[in-house]
Amino acid sequence: MRKGILSLTATAAALTLGLTACGGGGGQGGTTTAQNSQKPGKVGVILPDSKSSARWETADRKYLEEAFKAAGVAYDIQNAQNDKTAFQTIADQMMTNGATVLMIVNLDSGTGKTVIDKARSQGVATIDYDRLTLGGGAAYYVSFDNTKVGTLQGEGLAKCLADKKASKPIVAYLNGSPTDNNATLFKAGYDGVLKPKFDSGEYVKGPDQAVPEWDNTQAGTIFEQMLTSQPKIAGVLAANDGLGNAAITVLKKNNLNGKVPVTGQDATVQGLQNILAGDQCMTVYKAVKKEADAGAKLAVALAKGEKPTASGSVKDPQTGQDVPSELLEPQAITLDNVKDVVADGYVTKQELCTGDFAAKCTEAGIQ
Repeated sequence: MRKGILSLTATAAALTLGLTACGGGGGQGGTTTAQNSQKPGKVGVILPDSKSSARWETADRKYLEEAFKAAGVAYDIQNAQNDKTAFQTIADQMMTNGATVLMIVNLDSGTGKTVIDKARSQGVATIDYDRLTLGGGAAYYVSFDNTKVGTLQGEGLAKCLADKKASKPIVAYLNGSPTDNNATLFKAGYDGVLKPKFDSGEYVKGPDQAVPEWDNTQAGTIFEQMLTSQPKIAGVLAANDGLGNAAITVLKKNNLNGKVPVTGQDATVQGLQNILAGDQCMTVYKAVKKEADAGAKLAVALAKGEKPTASGSVKDPQTGQDVPSELLEPQAITLDNVKDVVADGYVTKQELCTGDFAAKCTEAGIQ
């Protein structure tokens, strides 16, 4: 995946491909479609799981509900719990029950494409939320600049290793799921930072493995095997906070936590607490409310029969087509700015600053 796939163009809005919110019943009472009634259509949202990251249920669901309620649009948000059959069944039920717009976080591109193809055949508009469905041809894509996420992770790990004055550190990769295009983009980003250091001999490339389905339990097993085969691992590029915590758990058992820098992503309570404790060197904060608001804005417009304009586009590497997109900026979080995540309202002081973390929160300037 080349780093420059993001092509932000002012003309992306032209690529809506006639994707109006037609077909199916309208709101909860089975009203007519948005084109034939002043009442908007209904939006169906399928979240992927609640295991790989806490964000899907604690943040995305909440913010999407708030946005749809504020817009007065009927909605149905369900979670597929990493079950591909359930994912397709939920989509079918949503369309049967009158959804005129589907916004999905795919479990993999194959499953996502099947749902998008069926939706298109029924005149239901589609939005890829957070993860691009390769070859899917969704009407819109809403996410963060995921290559930039990986770049921030690579830069963060490099800074942490420099702070520890590490000499020729062995760096291990715990990559995200091989079926998630975002994981590919994250790796493209951190490879862009770290590969030149491997090539020059400044760093040593250590174990490099993907974690199926972002499963934290598997990540722990994988990292334990990595550390057994290469006991001198000096840095861990973990693709999100869950994988990072799996690595930290293993490092703790070997009295290496805090000595071996570990990265993350998602700014979860657990990840931020690991940063406060000194066991995780950084995470990447993605302001999910902004992502949810951007996705809801497109969905609401489509439900009203409009053809909204996207601010940019992303090239689908499988089809070569440009997908109208809204891409948001991620932010690197270290001990110095953990307070920013709290100030933004993504996590609360009450959630974060429990027990022994109360004093650490005070030291970090968290109000």
